[in-house]
Amino acid sequence: MDTAVELVEIYLRLNGYLTLSEWQIQTLSDSGRWQTLTDVDILGLRFPGDIYLADVHDTQRRESMRMTGELLMLEEDTADVIIGEVKEGEAVFNPAMAHHETLHTALHRIGWLYGEGDLEKIIGDLGEHGVCYTPARGGGTVRTRLVAFGQAPQLTMNTVPIGRILERLTAIFETHDELLRSMKFSNPAAATLNLLHKTGFRISRGS
Repeated sequence: MDTAVELVEIYLRLNGYLTLSEWQIQTLSDSGRWQTLTDVDILGLRFPGDIYLADVHDTQRRESMRMTGELLMLEEDTADVIIGEVKEGEAVFNPAMAHHETLHTALHRIGWLYGEGDLEKIIGDLGEHGVCYTPARGGGTVRTRLVAFGQAPQLTMNTVPIGRILERLTAIFETHDELLRSMKFSNPAAATLNLLHKTGFRISRGS
């Protein structure tokens, strides 16, 4: 898996997202042959509510482990669905990301969340606006959006600077040192960050 995708995935997971990563979208060509249209780097789904790094019942300790997800612009009582493009360079979308085949394949995986007939509206709004709000099947709201992770001057609904994700992950590992030292990470990027922290290295942005 691409290292940048690994960083984004571990950040989303620590903040309560269920994720799928790096799967190919297949489509039929005009000649009737199957071909790869594009890859979806990351699909993330987060349900509303607070997320904690560990389950403890002491109120003060529990609150210290609450994940704020400040780079993700979470909204109260709103499930968040991210279809993400991850770049080490500029945070831009592959043109095929907004194709109907790409969005329909990705959203079909979680289609139960949406009301009957909402998928076509969502796909249209994503292609035009990059975000769509719809009622959730069980009540509340689902925010579905396209997000480009990469080099970007600022944080927006549709753009997340990957350097800020790395900064937040570093801060999380430093703040929750004792807890995270006890964990084993299958994600190589997260495992490397954890190893660097365990051995006393610190990551900081150059001037």
